[in-house]
Parts: sequence; C-alpha cells; structure tokens
Amino acid sequence: MREPIYKVEEYSDLKDMLQKTGEKYGDRPAYFFRTETPGKFREITHKEFREQINQLGTKLIDMGLKDKRIAVIGENCYEWGVCYLAVVTGTGVVVPLDKALPSNEIESLILRSEVDAIFYTSKYNDIMQEIKSKGNTNIKYFISMTEKENTDDYYSLNNLLEEGKALLENGNREFLDAEIDREKMSIMLFTSGTTAVSKAVMLSHKNIISNLYDIASVIKLVPEDRMLSFLPLHHTFESTVGFLYPISAGCSIAFCDGIRHIGDNIKEFGISAMISVPALFEGMYRKVQKTIQKQGKWEKVEKGIKISNFLRKIGIDKRQKLFKEIHEAVGSNLRLMVAGGAALDPEYEKGFLDLGFTIYQGYGLTETSPVVAAEDDKYQRLGSIGKAFPSLDVKIDEPNEEGIGELLVKGPTVMLGYYQNEEATKETIEPDGWLHTGDLAKIDKDGYIYITGRKKFVIVLKNGKNIYPEELETLINKIEGVKESFVYGKLEDDGDYKICAKLVYDEAIMKEEYGVEGEEKIRETLFSEVKKINKQMPPYKYIRDIIVTDKDLIKTTTQKIKRHEEIKTIL
Repeated sequence: MREPIYKVEEYSDLKDMLQKTGEKYGDRPAYFFRTETPGKFREITHKEFREQINQLGTKLIDMGLKDKRIAVIGENCYEWGVCYLAVVTGTGVVVPLDKALPSNEIESLILRSEVDAIFYTSKYNDIMQEIKSKGNTNIKYFISMTEKENTDDYYSLNNLLEEGKALLENGNREFLDAEIDREKMSIMLFTSGTTAVSKAVMLSHKNIISNLYDIASVIKLVPEDRMLSFLPLHHTFESTVGFLYPISAGCSIAFCDGIRHIGDNIKEFGISAMISVPALFEGMYRKVQKTIQKQGKWEKVEKGIKISNFLRKIGIDKRQKLFKEIHEAVGSNLRLMVAGGAALDPEYEKGFLDLGFTIYQGYGLTETSPVVAAEDDKYQRLGSIGKAFPSLDVKIDEPNEEGIGELLVKGPTVMLGYYQNEEATKETIEPDGWLHTGDLAKIDKDGYIYITGRKKFVIVLKNGKNIYPEELETLINKIEGVKESFVYGKLEDDGDYKICAKLVYDEAIMKEEYGVEGEEKIRETLFSEVKKINKQMPPYKYIRDIIVTDKDLIKTTTQKIKRHEEIKTIL
C-alpha cells in the first residue's frame, strides 16, 4: 500500500462531500454552456447546482420515493448530474442506464432493477411511452429531463424543481436532514454486455468516496480546471472521475458535442483536463503528427524532442516553449489527459510526453468504483497502469514463470456484490475480501502494474504457450491504414489454434498510402505488413491468416470489443 501524494479532505459520503465543497467553492462555476454569442458562456455555479439537487431531492421524497430505486438515462447533460445526486444523496438508490441500449434491453434492465421512477431525455420519449403502455414495470413516475411542463404522460423535471423549491421555502427539511448509510447499496450499475449476461453491481457511498479520496490524493485538479465530459455518464469511469471528482474539487464541466467536435471543443471551451478511452487520445496524436508531417516540420520537431529530452535529464523542461505551436493547435490550456477503459499504447503516451503534454494511464472496473491504479503526479512508467491506489492492496494470483497471473484487488472500493446473484458474487470475491478482476497482469519490483490481457480471452496453445490477443492487436493497430483489429484463435484439425486477425481498414488511407483499392488488393497489402510484425516475434505468436473489412467491430458503449459477439461473425 503506497502513501498519498497530496493531503485531501475526507468525506463520510457524497452528501457530506457536496455540503463541504459547496461551502468552499459555491461561487465558482460548476458547469458552463455556449450562448448565441461566440466566446460567451452561460455558467451555473456550484451553489446553484447544489440548490437544485436539494430542490429535486426534497420533491422526490414528497412524491413518496424515499428509499426507492430511480433510474436515469440520457445523453451527458447538466440535468443528468442533478438527477443522479438528488437520488443518491438522500432519496434512494440511483440506477444509471446505458444510453445506447435498444428499447428491449432498456425495458429488461428496468424490470431487473425494479425502479419506481425514471428520469430520461426527449430522445427516449417513444421508448418510455411504449414501456408505460405495457404496464409491466414498477414505474409510477416517468420524468422528462427535457420538457418544461408536466403532461398526462410524464412529469417535467423543471416543474419538480419549482415545487421542491417551494417545499424548501416552507420549511421541508426531509431531504436536507436525510441520513446516509454509507455501507449499504446506493448505486446499482449494470456491467456492459447484453441483458442476459450483464450483472448489476451494488456500490455504496463508502465505495465511491474511497475512490474519490484515492484519485484526489495522487492526481491533482484545481478549481480553475475545466473538464470536458465525453464518455457516457452512466459508465462509472466518467461518473466518478469525470463528474464527481471535478465537482468535489470545485472545477467546472463542459459537455462535448460529439467525437467529431472534440478538437474544437477543447479549444473553444478552454479545456484543461479530460478523461477518455485510449483510442481517442491515440487518434489525437496521429492527427497532430500527420499535420506536422504534411507541413514538412516533423524532422524539426524530432530534433526539438531530442534537445528537450536531454535538457530534462539535467532538470530543465523547455517542452512548453519548444512546442508552443503544437499546444496551441491542440488546446493551449490542456494540461492533463487520463486514459482508461483499455490499454494505452506506450508509443503514443511517450509521444504526448515528449511534446510536453501530461497523459496518464489508469485502470479500473465497475466492481471497484472504478479506479484501481493509475500513473499520477509522482509515479509514471511507460506501458504500466502505474501503482495501486493508496487504500488498495493488489496481488497476482498463481503467477506463471513470467510473473503473469490474475490481478486481485482488496480494499474499501470493492463492490458490495452483484444484485440477486450470490453465485457470481462468490466467484468474484473471496471470503477474505480479495476481488478477482479477470485481468492478467504482472507487478514489477517497484510496484508498477502491467496488464497483459483478459484471462478469459487468452489463447492457450498445445505447447502450453499463452497468446494475449490485446498484445498483438496493439502492434497491428500501428499499421498505417488499420483503424482497429481483432485477434482470435481458429481451432485446427490437429487440436491446436491458428492465430488469425480481423483488420478494419480505412479505404481513403489505403488508397493514399499504398495506392491500392478493392478488398483483395487491400488484404494482400495489409497481410504483407502483418508479416513484417511476425518477423519481430517468436514463431508461436505468428499471425497466420487475416480477413479485412471496412465495417467497425462490434463494441460496447465504452468502445471495448465485444469479443464473443465478434467471433460469431467470423467462425
């Protein structure tokens, strides 16, 4: 267990966090939105945000929803945060739902979680009408986060806030004085996957607050920071790191207009910090690199990197000055990027660091609230996920000769268990509290953790050698013209696996870089590139065959490949 870097105020629960930080940062902006005037923004202060949470929570209890389960579904927006915290800090149990699920799966999760009310944006009007007409759920209140007035079909969040405000003014303190049991389930989160296999993770205030403390003790946000909200808020990585942490630190949040607009949003909003999946950061770096190369300035940049790296060894850091033009092109205020959800290619991490950008790789899972380890303001080592957080213990279960085994975690951020699934809970959490992550890893002598792949995805050859698909995919994805890839084992007649790969190509780049068109020519070209990778590896790791496509791989909303679904399209 390592020591914190920063001294951080401790909170008993999320309600306590909101109260204490509200007193400290009340007048600072919590959210900001563009107006019709370019460069002018509308702000909502931390005080106003907390006032609306109190108004809504008061009204929800008045509606008879004390200790009930309430779902939230919708695009990332200010209202989502108000609803989430109004439920969880005094009303009942919040159930964030995946905004990308089809209607039948949304209905299934509503039934499984037994919610009594649901907040939703206008995008889900038809789905909610359909669910309401069936009458097969517990839902008494359908609440629109978008519409301004109540109707016969739904309640309006806007009206509920007004009514809650009036209740508070008349002395109603039921929500304000509500006591929080930090040990019991307050958040129910469904893991990604179809409803048949997704599990409902039970999290408590203690879980989330412990993770917030850990994050703040090693990665510092300051009140002046502006955070870009991009990943879906229902996902615990965005919810804890991209929403609750900046709110607790007195920062402000802006909402991204979509993946195509990220570059513009970073500059327009003056974003200083953001979290995302590695694919986005890797794409940002490639775009910067390609732009510089087209301008004929890459050689100059490489010389600058050599000079700055030499100077850094003797304690002089000139990166911001040397690469000022690049920083202005990406976003002159951008000082911190944190990647999670998948492995960040060390080449891109080094590339950003060489140019003077701070980028950290983190690791976690829903079952650990979510972050287990991360590189941080003191500890960083390329290719690793940093060290375990201060409150957590980690170990490798049954390590092989390379020191690789399943990563186990123990500490206050470990979930209460899976809702109504005692068997799965017992499989995941040992009686002494160690949680099985399902990820294979090794830990070096200094405590840095290296993830090698998912335990269930390892391809075990007849000779006992292990193939980690993610390792090979990282190499394949560096091939010019490859957008993403999927490595799998094809069972042969001799009972052994042939290592194969599915490559998703970019048609425009294939034509521009290689002068080839048509799937067969593209396959030939890419296979010759794959064979170059083979020469760098031992023969048992050789990729023996490939298929190519211009269609994206099947992924979750957090951009993880659905391997079981993808393999069905191939074999």
